[in-house]
Amino acid sequence: MAVARMTFALTAALLAASSAPRAAPPLDYEFFKARVQPIFLQKRDGHTRCYVCHAEGNNAFRLERLSSGATTWNEEQSRKNFEMVSILVNPGDPET
Repeated sequence: MAVARMTFALTAALLAASSAPRAAPPLDYEFFKARVQPIFLQKRDGHTRCYVCHAEGNNAFRLERLSSGATTWNEEQSRKNFEMVSILVNPGDPET
């Protein structure tokens, strides 16, 4: 009887542990810098670049201004852009 209770308790504990929600992975700065951030500077037919509105505007998502003559952000600017994105994005919810 004690073995049956122990087996039941162990099985219940394993099931509970496997069905517990898992923490979302943290946002990845290198992925952001290499794959996401360049999108903000891409030309799109019929639209302006994301950067144009999000560097000048006073909105929830504000990008760092590019340095004079630069075509992309430097390391410090990229880090600040990543910090801004990190505030707005929920890594467990791709819809955000």
